[in-house]
Amino acid sequence: MNKSIALSFAIGMVATTSALALDAKVAKDSTAPAEASWAAVGDFCAISTWHPAVEKCVMSEKDGTTFRTLTLNGGGTILEKQLTFDKAKMSYSYTIEESPLPVANYKSTLRVVPKDKGSTIEWSGTFDAKGAPDADAVKVITGIYDAGVSALAGKAK
Repeated sequence: MNKSIALSFAIGMVATTSALALDAKVAKDSTAPAEASWAAVGDFCAISTWHPAVEKCVMSEKDGTTFRTLTLNGGGTILEKQLTFDKAKMSYSYTIEESPLPVANYKSTLRVVPKDKGSTIEWSGTFDAKGAPDADAVKVITGIYDAGVSALAGKAK
């Protein structure tokens, strides 16, 4: 009897425990020095100058917090909240607040790491799938990161 109670409890706990967050990461090496790659990244709203999917970026501030609204090529907008921006460490982090993407609880970091005479541009994030299978959500976010990092690596000189 005790075994069946314990088993029922364990099954109930597994059924009510949320799944682990998904993650995506893309890293590309660039022959450009880290400072040049970071300059290509630019400020938090410069994404519209290098990401092929972003048509326009508008910065805003609310209660001392910085936001950017991205207008996507072909329609759609994404509202993102800046968490950190560190020029010395060549990185920034942000969350998605509103988006048509199949993700929730999204947090991401874009950074540049010195590597020999060049650099590595890394974009990574964690999230939950929303309205799509896990594999599809990971594929979408990885595709966004790959397009952006590839564009940055090509732009940095």
